Amino acid sequence: MLVLMLFAVVVGAGTAVSPCVLPVLPAMLSASGAGGARRPLGIVIGLTTTFAITIIGIAKVVDGVGLGSDPLRDVAIVVLLVFGIALIVPQLGQLVERPLAALSRLGPRTRGDGFASGLLVGGALGFVYTPCAGPILAAVISVSAASGSAVLVGLAYAFGTGLMLLALALGGRRILDRLRRAGRGLMVQRSLGVVMIATALAIATMLDVKLDELIAEHIPNVNITAAIDNSGAVASRLNSIHPHKSLVKSHGSATASSAADLPVGPVAPPFVGTEDWFNTAGGRPLTLAGLRGHVVLVDFWTYTCINCIRTLPYLEAWYRKYRSDGLVVIGVESPEFPFERDAGNLKAAIAQFGIHYPIVQDNNLDTFNEWGNEGWPSDFLIDARGRVRYADPYEGYYPQTEAATRALLVAAGAKGLGADARPTHVITPSLEASPETYLGTARAAGWASGPFSGTHTYAGPTGVIALSEFAYGGTWTIASQQALAGSNATITANVQGKHVYIVLSPPAHGVGHVGVLINGQVPTAADAGSDVHGGYITVTGQRLYNIVSEPRDEDETITLSFSPGTSGYSFTFG
Repeated sequence: MLVLMLFAVVVGAGTAVSPCVLPVLPAMLSASGAGGARRPLGIVIGLTTTFAITIIGIAKVVDGVGLGSDPLRDVAIVVLLVFGIALIVPQLGQLVERPLAALSRLGPRTRGDGFASGLLVGGALGFVYTPCAGPILAAVISVSAASGSAVLVGLAYAFGTGLMLLALALGGRRILDRLRRAGRGLMVQRSLGVVMIATALAIATMLDVKLDELIAEHIPNVNITAAIDNSGAVASRLNSIHPHKSLVKSHGSATASSAADLPVGPVAPPFVGTEDWFNTAGGRPLTLAGLRGHVVLVDFWTYTCINCIRTLPYLEAWYRKYRSDGLVVIGVESPEFPFERDAGNLKAAIAQFGIHYPIVQDNNLDTFNEWGNEGWPSDFLIDARGRVRYADPYEGYYPQTEAATRALLVAAGAKGLGADARPTHVITPSLEASPETYLGTARAAGWASGPFSGTHTYAGPTGVIALSEFAYGGTWTIASQQALAGSNATITANVQGKHVYIVLSPPAHGVGHVGVLINGQVPTAADAGSDVHGGYITVTGQRLYNIVSEPRDEDETITLSFSPGTSGYSFTFG
């Protein structure tokens, strides 16, 4: 634990001099350069306090404080604007400082002024600074904030970053003090005010996000803490504070003939942070402790994931065949996209896919993280004593999963299980399909140009595009996950596979439409996916839509034309 804390201090200090601090640095130095001698200390204490509280636990409450348009960024914008104007207009600055004077009692008893306002400015900057983190921060957020290890690591990280920021603030102030002694005090103060206002406007217009994306895209190895983040020593100690991480590592590739063939894992973690339950009596929640004596199959899924959708016929078949023998199937719906948190959307998906086993919403991914998941779908089998005996973090190992299920049922006393289940409406994926990609900036891959954050007009493809390549055309407003169609919005893609899917959302008010061309032609009934009718997809809900469905693998150029206000999220193939 001591080694991990030392690494956290060093990585925290390194974070404070990494490129991701650039959006925060001008405002911090400007605020530190004005006011009394205690202001830099107040700013750093305020920033690191906000930072520490956020990374230890508050991030889950406010659904994250990443570089997006959230209320915490709005707080930072307002505070920076107010204090920037106060620096330009000294009389206003006195009015702002006066009601904050009482807070100065919390600070050191040295001479000077500005400690209280420094706390406020630093606290606001902490909300923008929080995303400057790597695997150590991700581990702190993913484990329980109640864990002593998580709290200590988070505090060590914040302490390291605070020390480095204080050194930067004091160094910048010494330079500015020399300018003041040269008789340029008022000019310096007003210049600092302009910098703070400019920083607020940059945050409001998402320029800080674009700067981070530019650095990540063009200087990918610039992170000076990456070597420490990725070191084996750190990785091993991070795993030690996430005790269930190993659950997903024991892939069930071998077929079990009896329960003795299955490893005995730890007692299964509980369901935590969940919301609504479906397909239970009165919507009442289930607990793993209350299911002792049963064999439980827990399936982590989300309803727009084609890999998850392909597992559903098998889960439903196993539930129908073996529930009388003691099997309980529970689907934990852990959303990938924000709209998947909507209970109404999930209820419609349950009806669409014909799911009869219990489903629970895991909107904040609390249970998903507690079980150490890294993707969708992930299946776990729990024996009658509550222990994890089998884990499959992929799709496709259906015979092995059913064999393990039958073995655990027999060990629990079931007799006469009969033949294996026979799922219907199974979708067999292609073995040579194009890789999945996303329309937003966060995980986009294979795009000929962009995508770029914000609103841009794209020229479309120039000439023939390569296999598994995509190109925007027309006007799009693109965020980290969502791509919102504007005028003349198109996507052209050269893809391979039997089936092509896209996650779509209709306009805020009304119905969206997406025109579909395959190799420049309106698709025939033999080529069109189940959601294409007359060459169009009618987008009425937020879900996965089937564009193409072929009897065999095909290499095709698909052109999609979006009505304004329609949104896309991801492409998947199979």
